[in-house]
Amino acid sequence: MLGNLSMILRIFLRELKSQKLRMTLTILAIVWGTLSITILLAFGDGLRNQLMISKKGLGDGILLISGGQTEKAYKGLPIGRGIGLRMDVLDYIRQQMPELKAVGGEFITWGQQVSFGSNSFNKKINGVTPEYEYMRSMYPRQGGRFINKLDMDRNRRVVFLGNELADELFGVPGSPACVDPIGKEIFISNVPFTVIGVMQEKQQMGMYSGPDWDAAVMPITTFKTMYTNYRYLNKVVVQLKDVNQSESVKDRLYEELGSKYQFDPTDRRALYIWDVIHGTKVLNNSLIGMEVFFGIIGALTLLVAGVGVANIMYVAVRERTAEIGVKMAMGAKRIHVMTQFILEALMIAGLGGTLGLAVSFGIVKAVNSIPRTSMAMQWLGEPRISMTIALVTISVLAVIGLVSGFFPARKAASVNPVESLRYE
Repeated sequence: MLGNLSMILRIFLRELKSQKLRMTLTILAIVWGTLSITILLAFGDGLRNQLMISKKGLGDGILLISGGQTEKAYKGLPIGRGIGLRMDVLDYIRQQMPELKAVGGEFITWGQQVSFGSNSFNKKINGVTPEYEYMRSMYPRQGGRFINKLDMDRNRRVVFLGNELADELFGVPGSPACVDPIGKEIFISNVPFTVIGVMQEKQQMGMYSGPDWDAAVMPITTFKTMYTNYRYLNKVVVQLKDVNQSESVKDRLYEELGSKYQFDPTDRRALYIWDVIHGTKVLNNSLIGMEVFFGIIGALTLLVAGVGVANIMYVAVRERTAEIGVKMAMGAKRIHVMTQFILEALMIAGLGGTLGLAVSFGIVKAVNSIPRTSMAMQWLGEPRISMTIALVTISVLAVIGLVSGFFPARKAASVNPVESLRYE
């Protein structure tokens, strides 16, 4: 067996020397095809991962609920009634719907003055419950914390800052003028607040009142005390224990809140529910489809290179017709002749594929070494050649090598030994 492989390798090297230009161009075509499929899949995978991370910046496994306006009459009540969600709805939902993992509420006001020293800005202020930390991915930087239940129970004047707002007020971390925000006193609407935390930097794909990184967040009870004209929650956020049950949970929300606020549970305009879970699934499926599309484009490019391999093998069959005839006259079987030519085709595909993969790894490593300072680079994510991508590429190469070698090999195996000996 080893002897046969050694002989095939010697023949392959002989063909490589005798047809340098044709072989070089064919191998380069394989390199380019491999590069195309690998790079497209690697960048597609990196983009998909980054977009899914950014999507979770809005929240993971959540539904966003706000009051609407009825369009159906119910038990003698007219259409067109506004449905406002007060703070007591949070405990009501918790009690009535044990299938939920967490329930939180939020007040929002815009254009409030936030100042520290000479730095003053008009910003968005959120009044939230402690559950927002993990429901809305608002995790603190090291050394700080998020709002807790004690802050809420005692109406504490504490504030959690979005990272960009903190940079505007206190300076960018690492700069000479930067001040550590934790424990410092700032003013919100001329009322003093103590900074307890700064949000970790995150990407947020999808927002309903502006980015989290540009907001000041206080306990919901403190917000209600300061801004007394706010009666209704801007948002109720619920997190599901099982994200596959989002449709049934939405139906239950209409039923339970319909019972509390006296509207028809089938009246879908009485509440507005933003299904972040469904949006995440749609995005993920779309990105998988995009990766498949990229893979098809790369595979077609590689297929063109496969035609070049087939042409090389047909030329080899024509030039070695007499040699094939001698082998068959001496007892070589069809399967031996076919195996030889198929292995030669696989060697060409393997050599080009190996070079293509090596170049692909180099490109991906070079791209990943570029600092993620620009927004474009951040959204690009980190392209990576995963084991799946490598296996897909190798599989496509193997199929193309087999196919491009099979038909020339079949032609070689059908040579008549007697006629071939007279071939020149």
